[in-house]
Amino acid sequence: MPDSHSGSCFCGAVTVEVTGAPEAMGYCHCASCRSWSAGPVNAFTLWKPENVTVTKGADKLGHYAKTEVSDRKFCTVCGGHVLTNHPGLGLVDVYAATIPTVAFVPGVHVNYAETVLRMKDGLPKLRDFPAAFGGSGETMPE
Repeated sequence: MPDSHSGSCFCGAVTVEVTGAPEAMGYCHCASCRSWSAGPVNAFTLWKPENVTVTKGADKLGHYAKTEVSDRKFCTVCGGHVLTNHPGLGLVDVYAATIPTVAFVPGVHVNYAETVLRMKDGLPKLRDFPAAFGGSGETMPE
C-alpha cells in the first residue's frame, strides 16, 4: 500500500487523504495566494487528482474560483482552507498545513516577482511559473 496521509480543515468537518508522493512542493508568493491564505506566502503540495480523496465532509466543501486557473475549496462550517484544484495543470494543491504528517520539503518558489517576504533558503526563485506550466521559467536572485 502506498504512503497515505490524512488531514482536515480547521474544525475537522472535512477530512482529506493523500497517497503516494506529491508531484512538487514549494512556496507561492502571488497576490492571490497571499490574500487567500492571509499570509505573506503559501506553502503548497501538488498532487495528481487520483491521489487526493475527500474522506469526510464532501457535502461541507464550498468553493471559489476567482479565475479558471484555481478552484479553491474550503469548509463551509469553519471556513478552513482544504485544497485548490488546478484543472489546467491537472494537479491539486493540498495546503501543506492541511496534511501535517507529510514531510514538507520545498523545492521551489513561484511568483517570486510578487513577493512581500524575501526568503534566503537557496531554493530556485522563479519570476512566475515554470515554463512547463506556462510561465517564463525565469529565475530571480534571492
